[in-house]
Amino acid sequence: MARDFDARRSTDVEEDELQEQSLETLKAQRAGAAADLGDDMDALEAELDLPDAEVRDEELSLRVLPRQADEFTCTRCFLVQHRSQLADVRHVVCSDCAA
Repeated sequence: MARDFDARRSTDVEEDELQEQSLETLKAQRAGAAADLGDDMDALEAELDLPDAEVRDEELSLRVLPRQADEFTCTRCFLVQHRSQLADVRHVVCSDCAA
């Protein structure tokens, strides 16, 4: 008897239906949780009062130093690190990213 191996089996269809149902359930739960979180945050923001807070129109200025001779820029995290943090000389990777 010839068998069509490309045709879907009945168990595959049942599994797909279960996955679709569980996906719909998860989406509904996520939407409900997001709505609850939004409501809680609004109530929290309404109660929040900072009496000593001032709005200032100041521009912050900070002196930034260029990279020094004993520093390098990591090729993974792009942070400027001291040479003592260099883990891989060939790839110029810091010890945090190499771990």
